[in-house]
Amino acid sequence: MAAFLLRRLLQGALVVLGVTFTVFVVTRVFGNPVDLMLPLSASAEQRAAFAAELGLDRPLPAQFMQFVGELLRFDFGESTWQRRPAMAVVLERLPNSLLLIGAGLGLAIILALPAGLLAAGRPGGLLDRVVTGISLAGLSMPQFWVGLLLIVLFAVAIPVLPTSGMGTPAHLVLPAVTLALVPFARMTLFVRSQIMEELNRPYIRTALARGLPRSRVLVGHALRNTLVPFLTLVGWELVLALAGYTVVVETVFAWPGMGLVAIQALQRGDLFLVQAIVYTVAVLIVLVNILLDVVFKLVDPRIGLG
Repeated sequence: MAAFLLRRLLQGALVVLGVTFTVFVVTRVFGNPVDLMLPLSASAEQRAAFAAELGLDRPLPAQFMQFVGELLRFDFGESTWQRRPAMAVVLERLPNSLLLIGAGLGLAIILALPAGLLAAGRPGGLLDRVVTGISLAGLSMPQFWVGLLLIVLFAVAIPVLPTSGMGTPAHLVLPAVTLALVPFARMTLFVRSQIMEELNRPYIRTALARGLPRSRVLVGHALRNTLVPFLTLVGWELVLALAGYTVVVETVFAWPGMGLVAIQALQRGDLFLVQAIVYTVAVLIVLVNILLDVVFKLVDPRIGLG
């Protein structure tokens, strides 16, 4: 296990290094950071002084070495918008995003497992059609539209829940429901498909023929054998949430997380803050993938950690 973790950490470091190079190329070679961070009214002298202050007037290889050296010291520069270290802003907003992601995906998992089981238990039945219809509708509706619809329903028609910001558990309800909709739909359809496939296997038919209760066979046998692929899907949904889902939800509900601050940083041309967010997300995705491999091994010891 220790050798596996070390190997995966080294692989993750290479991924982060690749992200480092990509961000450097995009921001230095295909764009001018000075133009992004200074107003259009800035004079040529102001632009030259600002470029010299940031070391952007040096050759590209020297800029890249400085760039990597600062990252190794966890120095992402000072946010030109917030006027404080960029990473401090990210670490301040990160717990809010993780809370929203945890609540949204947790709700999706709690609802999707029983919904998929019930739908697969009686294929073609009324419950199966209802669950499938709701899931397909969830996949078809854009998140921003769902969020706005919930705001209209629960802030205008039935004013019972706050619709922006955070502070109380009630503030979390609408953003979490909005974030959970698409993962719930995908997970439900996935569980339904996997369980129906398992029900056609010989060992399931044998268990049913021996008189075991159908509910016990569904949960104790079929569901257990679908946990690893289901966890793979959960990991993918977590990566999607970290990489972009929360941006839409946080923007609609003014949730003070990394997604909202990323949009605000882009609007203000705050390159250093955007870089800090990109690296934080990259590191989190690497750690999630490593954690998933360990969880797979715990769930099914037959899986080798290659």
